Amino acid sequence: MERKNSLKKSVKVTLTTLIIYGLLVATHLGEFWPFSIYPMFSQAGTPWKRAIVQDVSKTTIDSLWKTTDKDGLPGKTVALDKLNVNTNDIANYISKTEVWTHKKQSGMRKLLRKKLSESNLLVYQARGSLTKDDEPQIEFIPFIYLTADTTLLNNNLRVE
Repeated sequence: MERKNSLKKSVKVTLTTLIIYGLLVATHLGEFWPFSIYPMFSQAGTPWKRAIVQDVSKTTIDSLWKTTDKDGLPGKTVALDKLNVNTNDIANYISKTEVWTHKKQSGMRKLLRKKLSESNLLVYQARGSLTKDDEPQIEFIPFIYLTADTTLLNNNLRVE
């Protein structure tokens, strides 16, 4: 008898959990943990934007302002984790800033200040998408050139 009751109880708990989970997924357009944290489930095939920082100390500034692919990136990639900077912070900063005010430029400098005393940096936005043939395509767009005392922005950015 006791075994039968525990079986009924476990079935009730399981069904209740599945119903609650189903309701949460249905009311959140399928964006409910754990699926929302995995882009392969929640954002598969959609274009994306990230950031990459290159040390371009040994590169001439004139050659830096072209959109390129991975093979055309100048200099050496900066390991942001060694600067205690999260790559997503820079990616969000770039993608959500529409007008590059002096304050926004200073904010980017503060994120990378540890490296600016020894290097010239160029922050790129990496834009990825799928081609018509479902092949990945990534382009790197230069956004901000930073040195110890200089900040230069891509001419296509809105500045105030």
